Parts: sequence; structure tokens; C-alpha cells
Amino acid sequence: MKRILLIVSVLFIGTSLFAQTKDKGKLIEVPKGGFYDDVVLKDVKKVDDSLTKTPPKMKFIMDQTGMDLPDSIALYTRQWANPSISQGNTGTCWDFSTTSFYETEIYRQYGKKVKLSEIYNVYWEYVEKAKRFVRERGNSEFGEGSEGNALARLAGQYGLMPESAYNGLIGGHTYHTHAAMFDEMNAYLQTVKKDNAWNEAQVVATIRDILKHYLGEPPLKFTVEGKDYTPVTYMKNYLKLNPDNFVEILSYKQKPYWEKVEYEVADNWWHSKDYYNVPLDDFMKAIKQAIRDGYTLSIGGDVSEPGFSRYTQCAIVPDFDIPSAWINDDARQFRFSNQTTTDDHGMHLIGYLENYKGSGKDWFLIKDSSSGSRNNNPNSSKFGYYFFSEDYIKLKMMGFTVHKDAVANLLKNFK
Repeated sequence: MKRILLIVSVLFIGTSLFAQTKDKGKLIEVPKGGFYDDVVLKDVKKVDDSLTKTPPKMKFIMDQTGMDLPDSIALYTRQWANPSISQGNTGTCWDFSTTSFYETEIYRQYGKKVKLSEIYNVYWEYVEKAKRFVRERGNSEFGEGSEGNALARLAGQYGLMPESAYNGLIGGHTYHTHAAMFDEMNAYLQTVKKDNAWNEAQVVATIRDILKHYLGEPPLKFTVEGKDYTPVTYMKNYLKLNPDNFVEILSYKQKPYWEKVEYEVADNWWHSKDYYNVPLDDFMKAIKQAIRDGYTLSIGGDVSEPGFSRYTQCAIVPDFDIPSAWINDDARQFRFSNQTTTDDHGMHLIGYLENYKGSGKDWFLIKDSSSGSRNNNPNSSKFGYYFFSEDYIKLKMMGFTVHKDAVANLLKNFK
């Protein structure tokens, strides 16, 4: 009798657990067209004929049909940010997201609404990558990607520039494309490596010539409100921005918590060890408190999940992946270690919606520069934005950049 009761109990528990799984998925053919194919490529193909429309493919996604989702910007308490702009056909989300964050920080601190040049940062980042490639004798990552804290490093060395002085678009184009430019630079550096031609000055000069051909050359001086500035004096005297005030908060278990560590991803190509690594609960508390206190964050992680919908613009963790209650440090690290969580995209977190529908969970407003965020009607209030559930950030967003004052209590725990 006891054995029968035990079996019945186990079956009941198992049935109860499976009954909790209510989210559904479906296989779809990714539709042709969209903002990237129909808008960006029409513009950039004028300079890069190798680009074609993406072929159709099958994809498994969460079925969000009929779900009551917070997919309107008007629902969110938000901070000021410039309108979302497209990064075009480039791998520069790290730059667009963090430049947007800098713009918001300038407004938060000084009330100035400015539009900074993203491509000025891209220009100098490629120069710095080429320098390290030479110094490491080719044993250094050379790609389009980088991390948000690259901007602090670049701004400290090269300053910042308004977009009106340099936007990197030549030939009357509206959208950026760096594919041919990157291929040419990379091919050149591979030749340098093959020939052991490690002349740094010559390599940098050649890389800058390639950049100039595709992006133009940033000016040494420019005028803002009737006064001449260099990029450094513009940052220090006009923007009054101190890039040393920004910190990187990370949460992954493969490195010790409460220590500054290296984020071991390819885009951290200079091997920065300035990431404050904290447990997941502290990571989430810091995000929630910062946005409520009027700060925004440049945030990065994975956007390739089935619950990340380009139809609703909402990012959800479906329970057929993992139930909400089971998301913890181990679930997060497991996905990073097996590479189902990757460091593939940077965005700007600018708003929040508290306790949506009494769920006890927040949602977050995400400003984005990718084409995927622009597949809604360009006249829609949703254009260029995503809506992230708290669980999605908890499981899939690996780190963020924020002003150090926003996380002062967190930083006290570090030696």
C-alpha cells in the first residue's frame, strides 16, 4: 500500500510540474524583407555590391500570439535619450548603445541635449586594434565587435566629437556599411602577419588610409556654438564628461564574485580586467535601483533566444526553456559555458515598468540600434525599441555600464 501511494505521489508531482509549462513554441520561416533587407541594403548596396538579401530560413520561436504584453513605450517610466538610430550593416552595437548612454549621462548631469559621433569612436577603435595586433604579433582579436567600456578608454585618449562634425557617411549615404572596409583591413593585417612586417607606424598609416577611404577622416578641430574645440577640449570643457566615472558590472560564476575580473569574450579584445563581478541577485538589484534613481545603463548579452520576438518586440524566457523560479546563478553560467548565451549585442536600457499586472516582475524599455528593432512601422511609437522582461535580463544579459554613483553601495564590497 505504501509503495502504491508513493508511486501515485510521484506521478502527481511529475504531472504538476509538467502542467506548469504553458508557453508554446512554433517553427516559422523567417520572412523576407524587413528593415535590413528593404531599407538598409537598398542604401548600402550602392557601395558594397557583395551584399544581398538574406535568404529565408526556418527558426523556432516562442508563440506570443494573444499574450497581454507591455509593448507600448507610453507604459514605461523613462529617462531622456535621443531617438533611436540605425547602426546599418555594421557590428558596432557596442558603440551605438554606449554612445547613446553617454548622451543621456550628459543630459542627466548638465541638462545638455547633444548628439555624439559614433563613427569617431569606431575609427579610433580600429586604429587601437591594429596597434595591438602588431604588438602581439597577430595574436590579438581583430573584428567589428568590442565592449561598452571601450568608449571610456577611447574618450580618455581621443576625446569625443559631435555627429555634426563627423558622421562617417560619404557619398550621400544614409546608412553605414563596414563589411568591405573590414574585409580590406583584415586582409591587409593577415598579410602583415604572414610577412612578419611588424612596422607599427606603417601598419597604422595603412589602416588609417583604408578608414579614410570608407569613412572620411575626422577633423582635428570643429566649431560648436561659435567656439572652436578639439575632441579633447570638447569632452572636457563643453560636455564636462569624465569617462572614468563609468564602471562595468558583470555577473558570471566562472570568476570569483566580489572581485574585479576579466570578461572572457572575444569582444574584450584588449583583455580588460575592470569588470566588477557580483552575484545575480545583486546584479538585478543594482539594475532596478539604478533605473529608479534616474540613471540609465548600457547593457549587453544575448538576443538570439526563441522568446526574443521581432514581431512583438518583447523578450521573454518561455517556461519550456526554464521556469522563472529556477533562474539563478547556475542556470545563467550553464548557458554561458555551453555558449547558448553569448555576448552578441549591446543596447541602452532607458526605462522601467514596475510590477506589471501584479506579477511582481518588472519590465524594461530598451533602446536599440539593430535592424531587428526597426521592423515595426517606422511611424510607430515602438520603432527602434524592445521591451525586456525581468527574467530575460536575469538569464541572458551578462553585464552593464553605469555611472559609479548609481552603484556606490555595491562598489563598497570590493577591496
